[in-house]
Amino acid sequence: VTDKVIDELTEWQNRPLDAIYPIVYLDCIVLKVRENQRIVNKSIYIALGVNLEGHKELLGLWIAQSEGSRFWLGILTELKNRGLEDILIACVDGLKGFPEAIEAVYPQTKVQLCIVHMVRNTMRFVSWKDARAVTQDLRTIYQAATESQGLQALDAFEKKWPNYALAVQSWRNNWHHVATLFAYPEDIRRAIYTTNAIESLNSVIRKATKRHKLFPNDEAAMKVVFLAIYEASKRWTMPIRNWHQALNQFSIEFGERVLNHL
Repeated sequence: VTDKVIDELTEWQNRPLDAIYPIVYLDCIVLKVRENQRIVNKSIYIALGVNLEGHKELLGLWIAQSEGSRFWLGILTELKNRGLEDILIACVDGLKGFPEAIEAVYPQTKVQLCIVHMVRNTMRFVSWKDARAVTQDLRTIYQAATESQGLQALDAFEKKWPNYALAVQSWRNNWHHVATLFAYPEDIRRAIYTTNAIESLNSVIRKATKRHKLFPNDEAAMKVVFLAIYEASKRWTMPIRNWHQALNQFSIEFGERVLNHL
């Protein structure tokens, strides 16, 4: 079975991709792997695309001990070699070296700090009894109509939740990356931040890897993650909500980069 899965993974990882994905999310999950008699933390990186039909599609999986622009350059070049010519918006979790790498391979792509990750990181500071109220208040920040209204909502959040100053600081420090969101029309913004695919993928992976406190090697880790994701992706039958409106806006906003592929 093992060899068969690895063959499937290799074939899947080399399959041709669409020429354009309006949105691509990049995320990583850390696992413990044995290497040369030592236990090391390895990151499995995931690229998840939203295609022109609004369907989610996993583009690839990679494992590495450290990230940086060279690492990302390799991944992005691989995606390009598989036929992916253009990404409109790349949503990332402040990944090291990523902006430099994407500039080299996809110079027109806009990099957006992933709101899902910002919220996830904020919730690490929050006690469970406040969780629901905090989540709602965060929504007023990133769903604000304009950047200045978003900042006002952040100020209001800071006043209301003085115990979560660290969380507020994180939003302020990353604001210039968050603010790019306000440049897009509502339908595109909603398509960017309501895709909970990254969150559901993460929980699928966590569930699958929880049984394994430690993986004997990279191959074993990749195999478990691949099988879990492959199963989960069979349920991705519906396009993102209101995708039709979002695609319309993408066509207006990005012009021929979209229209040439429709």
